[in-house]
Amino acid sequence: MATVADTRLLRETELFRGLDAPQLERLVARATVRRIHRGDVLFEEGDEANELFVVASGRIAMAKRNGDGRESVIALMESGALFGDMPLFDGRGRSTDARALMTSEVMVLPYAPIRALYDEQPQSLWHVVAMLAGRLRITDDALADSVFLDVTGRTAKRLLELAAGADDFQLPITQEELAGMVGASRERVNKAIAQFIRLGWLEQSDRRYTIVNRDELERRAG
Repeated sequence: MATVADTRLLRETELFRGLDAPQLERLVARATVRRIHRGDVLFEEGDEANELFVVASGRIAMAKRNGDGRESVIALMESGALFGDMPLFDGRGRSTDARALMTSEVMVLPYAPIRALYDEQPQSLWHVVAMLAGRLRITDDALADSVFLDVTGRTAKRLLELAAGADDFQLPITQEELAGMVGASRERVNKAIAQFIRLGWLEQSDRRYTIVNRDELERRAG
């Protein structure tokens, strides 16, 4: 059964921000916590859906595959991130795969008690609108990147995002997964990274990176 800490976890998500303590406790009473390991699949695109997830710890990749099996990582879900909610509103199947990138714990919450609460307090749906608007903005940015940035520029941008403001960081995903985030082949992404290293903007030792010239890397990220 979920713990008191999970109530705080729910309160910090956009979807549940408008709910009061008793309402959050009602949701937590129906929740469970699931521990998964790297490579475990929570769901696949097209699966029937009846529950959403909040990451308590670890990292989950949201990904789509094309006809020949190549994967594109749409988003990385880390502590506090909520996912798997779209079918709650449109009644359709899963829109992506969800796969653990490391040992993780996720809070699992059925749709039924969420729908009941929104029926009782429809004004809280404004928080849903805000969440969806935020996702549309992210989609707009990703679309602009695909139009205006080449592979080298998108690689620079993704590395900066994964660094999260640090100059020294360890890549939390494999190079294949990074290529999926960039939307290019692993070879082209590796070529871009090699260029950054050759220019003296970046240093690399296995999966650990050091940003040497952030200004140039940010300029290339456009």
